Amino acid sequence: MTTIGILHPGSMGAAVAGELTGRGITVLWCPTGRGAATAARAERFGLEPVEELDELLDRSACVISLCPPAAAEAVARSVAERRYAGLYMEANAVSPERMGRMAALLAAGGAAVVDGGVVGSPPSPTRSPRLYLSGAGDEVARVAELFADTRVRVRGLPGGIGQASGLKLSFASYQKASRALAAVAHAMASEYGVGAELLDIARDHSTRHLAEPDYIADAAAKAWRWEPEMREVAAALTAVGLPAEMALGAADVLARWAPAKDTGLDPTEAIEMLRDTP
Repeated sequence: MTTIGILHPGSMGAAVAGELTGRGITVLWCPTGRGAATAARAERFGLEPVEELDELLDRSACVISLCPPAAAEAVARSVAERRYAGLYMEANAVSPERMGRMAALLAAGGAAVVDGGVVGSPPSPTRSPRLYLSGAGDEVARVAELFADTRVRVRGLPGGIGQASGLKLSFASYQKASRALAAVAHAMASEYGVGAELLDIARDHSTRHLAEPDYIADAAAKAWRWEPEMREVAAALTAVGLPAEMALGAADVLARWAPAKDTGLDPTEAIEMLRDTP
């Protein structure tokens, strides 16, 4: 495959496409309806503009979709409507269920589909994101070959469509939410005049709970105390005009562990308690 299409080159998409142009692969993009910043990124990474989406699809053996997740389905639909019969990699942060709908839509139009999930920052001299892929083995191998010897590190997953999207959102659920929670925590500390003290506390506490799953069982055993504490957090946030929804959501999660009070669950048992009961 020597010609690839990118839909649409944002900060991640342009940098990922730049890894391909660095290998001598032609990467097309369609500037119609895009702004000056997008055009500047495309030029920086050596992408070739084409006037219409139809031309991009006609010339591309593979199309990569890297756009805001809210637009992913509309982008896929526009490609399917044109009966694109090449390889389509859906690499946006979408739910596995949504990924499945898009895959069916594209396959009905003739495309072969690979589910992709990019984890990490855009590739650069100091950054090497991972690209997780799932789907049919042959198609996954074709995408993996595109990024051979680039700063995009490809990881194939053994499941089908939905596996890569599920992994991407599993990580994002912690990565993005933890940053939002940190912002709310600092905002509340600022309101109460204890910002410096919060930073001092934070420097002495672990921030790697995602990498320490044994901690889940410990949290479950203590949830009977932590749930009311999170509701107090919500009340304090509300009192100073800050968003309390995430604190209330955390309280609702902790409430599911109420029966585990001071027990010796293992992490797997604690996770199972979070599932909705039939």
